[in-house]
Parts: sequence; structure tokens; C-alpha cells
Amino acid sequence: MPFFVIFIILPLLELMVFASVGEEIGLINTLLLALITAIIGGALVRHQGMQTIMAMRDAAERGKVPLSELFDGFCLVVAGATLITPGFITDTIGFLLLIPAVRGAVKSYIRDHTNWSVGGGEFYGNAQQNNPNIIEADYEDITDENKSE
Repeated sequence: MPFFVIFIILPLLELMVFASVGEEIGLINTLLLALITAIIGGALVRHQGMQTIMAMRDAAERGKVPLSELFDGFCLVVAGATLITPGFITDTIGFLLLIPAVRGAVKSYIRDHTNWSVGGGEFYGNAQQNNPNIIEADYEDITDENKSE
């Protein structure tokens, strides 16, 4: 059923909204508005995506699993996909997913209405690279076995 909604109902609704907006502001203005929202949305997704990547890296360096950051990254991918899709309904969904409070509400809804969990544990990521007392190296034992004779 969700695929039916996404691939049949949503495009029909998008066409209806597009036609209504076109009647009100004209075809050229409607096309320009759709193009402008795609450009602005793409820039916002790129900016927030870089922030999310930095937050993931920081969490990994602190030894934490970056689950929240991964979810934000997923939401930004969905936002980017909906913003480049022509249409005002998908643009609205995309812009809403760019708002951190909306992503938090979606995350809470999913957490409250699903039955899965992630086991606790340590994540060591790049933690060793930050310790100046650790030197990684390979070694080979070169002692002569014949020397003991």
C-alpha cells in the first residue's frame, strides 16, 4: 500500500497542486518557483549534510555510536530526494525534514511506534589515533635460530 501511495497517489496530487498554483501565478512563475525551491533546498541539504558528517565524526572520536547522526543523515538524503523531485508537496516534505525539531519528532515517533533496539556497547572508531602514547607498527623477529647451537 505505501508504494501505491508514493508512486500513484502522490504524483496525481502533485499534478493537481501544480495546476492550481499555475492557475494562480502563471506557468512561468510556477516553473521558476519549482526551480528555485530545488536550488535552495539543494544548498541547505549540502550545508546540513556537512554538519551531520562532522557530528558523526565527532561522536565516533568520542567512542559513541552515532545513531542520532545517522538518522539525521538518512533524513537529509530523503529531504534531498524530495527537494529535487518537482512538485510542491514533495518540496514541503523536504523542507520539513531540514528542520532539526521535525527530524527529532519523526525520530521519537519511530522509536515509540517500533519494536527494535540497538544493544549497548563501546564503539572505538578512531579513538586510538588520538592517543599520542600509542605507536602502531609491524615487527619481525630477526633473531637467528642457529645461534643457540
